[in-house]
Amino acid sequence: MTSNLTSGEQAAAAAVERSAATSQLRFATAGSVDDGKSTLVGRLLHDSKSVLADQLEAVAHASRSRGQEAPDLALLTDGLRAEREQGITIDVAYRYFATPKRRFILADTPGHVQYTRNMVTGASTAELAVVLVDARNGVVEQTRRHAAVAALLRVPHVVLAVNKMDLVDYAEPVFAAIAEEFTTYAASLGVPEITAIPISALAGDNVVTPSANMDWYGGPTVLEHLETVPVGTDPSQDPARFPVQYVIRPQTAEHPDYRGYAGQIASGVLRTGDAVTVLPSGRTSTITGIDALGTMVDVAWAPQSVTVTLADDLDISRGDLLAPSDHTPETTQDVEATVCHLHDRPLRVGDRVLLKHTTRTVKAIIKDIPSRLTLAALSHHPAPGELAANDIGRVVLRTSEPLALDAYDASRRTGSFLLIDPADGTTLTAGMAGDSFAASAEGAEGARDDEGWDF
Repeated sequence: MTSNLTSGEQAAAAAVERSAATSQLRFATAGSVDDGKSTLVGRLLHDSKSVLADQLEAVAHASRSRGQEAPDLALLTDGLRAEREQGITIDVAYRYFATPKRRFILADTPGHVQYTRNMVTGASTAELAVVLVDARNGVVEQTRRHAAVAALLRVPHVVLAVNKMDLVDYAEPVFAAIAEEFTTYAASLGVPEITAIPISALAGDNVVTPSANMDWYGGPTVLEHLETVPVGTDPSQDPARFPVQYVIRPQTAEHPDYRGYAGQIASGVLRTGDAVTVLPSGRTSTITGIDALGTMVDVAWAPQSVTVTLADDLDISRGDLLAPSDHTPETTQDVEATVCHLHDRPLRVGDRVLLKHTTRTVKAIIKDIPSRLTLAALSHHPAPGELAANDIGRVVLRTSEPLALDAYDASRRTGSFLLIDPADGTTLTAGMAGDSFAASAEGAEGARDDEGWDF
């Protein structure tokens, strides 16, 4: 921890870090169709003893009905009828399991190009992504696409799982060539850490237990890496961000003048005595108290949920953001971002939307769509006019009220937002403020303002 914390605060924060690092990891799997993602997940669950007996019997029964003698472990995650009939993953399947060393939240994402949006959803909160490659096919276009999405979403750890090594006679040169190609490509996108592991999900090689067929490999199994990869960050390294979720005013005889601001700390550390600025209003005050689950504390850090009291009675409501007065994000009504469009209805220049950022929701209008990103070649198609489902591109928005946005590469929590249909509340688009890993293309002409949405 940094020296601006007292020794007691350092010990407490370090304990929280250790607990977070050993308690939970969120990770996502991705890969091309038939690369074996669901089989890997099923093998991981089965060999780590995380499958109940009745679940395994149901899978065995479903496998027998399809003419398979051995249980098809992919059925542990492919729960939709269409998935089982086609033998593919369509929706994101979330699974929860645990080992003595760590708890896991796993998002098994689809491999088809038309379900790129599902990978974005599954990987948006992941701390690690497992990208599978069929050893027979090597790195293909969809592999590059998934690596690019992981880089765009700033996933800090990527595992390259070279699957089906049993079908290439467990040949080390095959694995080495694929690992070198993928590592070179992913590193060029800015992926900070890449670990390559040769596996056979069907046979169980290097998934949970080391493989006797690949004595040339001396690295960890998939589960060993998942259990030991460092997760979490030092909260004192990040500027404090506290989105207000609820204002507490009991107005009782016991607390006639109490005014507390409740929410979850998005990043950084809050301390009593800190000078803070309320955004977007710009008013300033000082933290006089921090209530953490009924206990008054002097310091709290992300991702704790707390109630904060201030020295001054300010006009603060849900959606406002408290930040250190000496390290506040800039507020703006003009937002430039990389987005992934999630809805089947295209996103077009001139569309009116709601923009949800942390706990704040404001009206916005799409002023420009400068480019659409071709992930396979990392090239920009200028002025596409619209973004269809699964498209990733650059957008320029104008909001009705100022937003306190951080750049996504500085904070995944306060640099992200959603675009919502104001008519029915449907989520349309996921956005990441600031620049992507590639330079933006030149924009097209902006759209005209619509009556009532001219900001």
